[in-house]
Amino acid sequence: MPLVLYTLWRILIFVGALGLGYLLSMRSWLLVLFALVVAFAVSYLALRRPRDAAAAWLAERAERRQGARTGHDADTDFEDSVVDRENVDRENVDRDNPAG
Repeated sequence: MPLVLYTLWRILIFVGALGLGYLLSMRSWLLVLFALVVAFAVSYLALRRPRDAAAAWLAERAERRQGARTGHDADTDFEDSVVDRENVDRENVDRDNPAG
């Protein structure tokens, strides 16, 4: 939710900058360029708290997704133990019968 609020604030600032540029008789690509620069500067200076909240929300979400992705279940643990056992058996056979 903080990300949505931050995005809405930035869009509102951009629209406001477009309106200001239009009132200053700017037209064509200069109006859009002016609005982009002003919106960037104003949002960087004025929206620190919403930006930090959005960044924290994204970081927390990434941690939760990473934790869910690395979670182990019984099937995964069993499969890992079988593979590990096969690797140990294979190493023991290789030691008993060296090639060459």
